[in-house]
Amino acid sequence: MKTRREALAAIGITGASAVLPSNAYGSTTRKKDSSFRYCLNTSTISGKRLGIQRYVEIAGEAGYNGIEVWIRDLKAYVEAGNSLSTLAKLIEDQGLKVEDAIGFAPWLTEGDEGKKVGFKQMREEMLILKEIGGTRIAAPPAGLPGDKPLDLFKAGERYRELLDLGRETGVMPQLEFWGSSPVLNQMGQVLLIAAVANDPDARILPDVYHLFRGGSGFESLKMLSGNFIEIFHMNDYPGSKPREEQNDGDRLYPGDGVAPLKQILTDLKSGGGTTVLSLELFNRDYWEENPLVVAQTGLQKMKQAVALVN
Repeated sequence: MKTRREALAAIGITGASAVLPSNAYGSTTRKKDSSFRYCLNTSTISGKRLGIQRYVEIAGEAGYNGIEVWIRDLKAYVEAGNSLSTLAKLIEDQGLKVEDAIGFAPWLTEGDEGKKVGFKQMREEMLILKEIGGTRIAAPPAGLPGDKPLDLFKAGERYRELLDLGRETGVMPQLEFWGSSPVLNQMGQVLLIAAVANDPDARILPDVYHLFRGGSGFESLKMLSGNFIEIFHMNDYPGSKPREEQNDGDRLYPGDGVAPLKQILTDLKSGGGTTVLSLELFNRDYWEENPLVVAQTGLQKMKQAVALVN
């Protein structure tokens, strides 16, 4: 196992070029150019519970490049007697790519039995996702108790094992932190976990809201390069409410709050590679509106934000 000195050195190797992973999905050469793709996380339009089929149609109609699905919606679709191959065809017909999936397998649970249960669920969900063409899945701190700190070095070892599972299934886990989590809420924590994993396929999944809510701030994005961030959750937050009191429902369209989006996108672009900007909102006011209009509005606002750095 790495020493603390070695792990911290791995995070800060060359200042602004802290993490330079190879790309498990293509060339290992870092691209000097950069670009953005636009993705709809279906939570954004989930208030009316329209189901995964309609979410896919809306994403296509609105003009997105990709879609970020929720495992629970895929399971509900199958339980209703539908075929994942049919859904895969619909996704293809809409010109979309399944960029990522949101699931809550407790892969970080302590103990051999907890690990067994968490990895079993993650494997099942990876295989479900693979049937519709997905190659990534979120790996958040789901199910962790909040009464004791997380051992980040053990978490790094566990994440390395999860990456092995990802290579086996063809669906790679994206390490995610939650700003309101009592144990894994900071960018620095996931950077340490990734450094301890010491794996070229390690990836993190940051979020504008979570970077703000957990107090990480945004300067750490300058430290990262290459494809270490393949998916980035886009949203905004209001300045009228204390950070610690905000919740997922406070998320706003990009540009409608006070997040430093120009700085964020500039730093992502400077890192090189392609970043998928996935609109992830849980705003109950938006849920009451026409979901197609919400999806279109979110895409327009993401493009407006990107235009500030192009």
